[in-house]
Amino acid sequence: MSVVFMLYLEIFCFSFNHLNHHLEPLLLSMLAAPWICRSCARALRRAPQRQLARFASNDAPSSSSSLAPSLLQRARSLAAEHDALQRTLNNGFDAAKAKRVGELRRVATALEDWDSARSSMAELAAMAADPEQDPDLACIARSELDGERAKLRALEKKLSASLTPQHPFADLPCMIEFRPGPGGLEGRYFTDSLFKMYKALCARRGYRAAVLKYELADAAGDQSSAAGESPLQEAVLEVQDAGAYDVFRSEAGMHRVQRIPSTESKGRVHTSAVAVWVLPSFPESASAGAHEVDLDDPESDFYVNPAEVKIETMRARGAGGQHVNKTESAIRMTHAPSGTVVSMQDHRSQQRNREAAWKVLRSRIASQRVEKREEEAARLRSSVLSRGQITRGDKMRTYIYNQDRCTDHRAGLDVHNLPDVLGGGETLDRVMGAAREWLVAREVEGVVAEEEARAGSNGGKKSS
Repeated sequence: MSVVFMLYLEIFCFSFNHLNHHLEPLLLSMLAAPWICRSCARALRRAPQRQLARFASNDAPSSSSSLAPSLLQRARSLAAEHDALQRTLNNGFDAAKAKRVGELRRVATALEDWDSARSSMAELAAMAADPEQDPDLACIARSELDGERAKLRALEKKLSASLTPQHPFADLPCMIEFRPGPGGLEGRYFTDSLFKMYKALCARRGYRAAVLKYELADAAGDQSSAAGESPLQEAVLEVQDAGAYDVFRSEAGMHRVQRIPSTESKGRVHTSAVAVWVLPSFPESASAGAHEVDLDDPESDFYVNPAEVKIETMRARGAGGQHVNKTESAIRMTHAPSGTVVSMQDHRSQQRNREAAWKVLRSRIASQRVEKREEEAARLRSSVLSRGQITRGDKMRTYIYNQDRCTDHRAGLDVHNLPDVLGGGETLDRVMGAAREWLVAREVEGVVAEEEARAGSNGGKKSS
């Protein structure tokens, strides 16, 4: 070993005590490097043995992780609360404490897995750098370190996600509403394509889906596109499985399509847009959802006072045989306080149209109430509820036919095999997964901002 290298090593070890929170990752990578000789590894291990032990402990500095210090502090605080409540429950049952333990369990479990992965990394690093270790075992330890790093990154995402507050409708079924935006007849055609895409996805995943509304545009008549798309004016697809809202809530927003219409003689690409809303749906029974919704409870988000709803009956419009224009089976409901209007004419029975209209009306009003109640609903409005904010300029996804490509602008993801996307295939799973990760990341940013603001406020109080 050269004198120069030994000199640099001494400087490194001396500085490590003062800068270990910046140099820990570098030290671990040096210890695990295949090119380092035994004498260098022994010298490296002698000085910072204390720091390696600290890295393996639960109190390791957060800079050796991508987790924000405020998030880690919040996780340890919530995990400590979980453990304390669990010990209390062991001595006697309490419904409120049991509910709180259930809410905190995902944080405690995620933190335990994360701490375990960090300890494993420290053990592997020590084994790889031990000069007395069997060379074959040291080589195995070095190769396993990369896998543990990848595992740690995944667990960090899981831990961050567990710290975000669960959406109040996360456990409920949902309704997906489709309405054409700018683009005329081509926009209506693509609205039908998106409707069929999500319907096919539900069929592939085994979700129970029901069509609550499927209304074609009057002016377009019964004409269909060359691809068999109908000129859809409005549709509502209900996904009846518990937790469907949490699965689909990241799909809400403006979906844009760029393609050459079948009626275009000059081969020009047209751009159209479709607005998609994802609303919570109350379960038909307690077994259909995570919890039962009392529609008669004024405190429930789904409660609507019948006295505040104007109900009108009318004759159905459009294709439908002798039944259309002869019986007043169509229903239109107007909620006076909010101005929300729902019309329904898909069923031959007025009673069935009435029931479906009540379901849609309650869901829309419940969504509006949550939006107003939550001070931080602005983070969700861009992708969920406010109709005024879903415009052509707020595109969240683009389907480009001539490039066989689907782009999610929020997640920055491009995928090809557009037919598989529109067919509700596994490529769509990738797009939806990326969109959900983006949404969770935004919520994590909100939690970090909260914690940092709270820490700053507490620090200001202490200094004063």
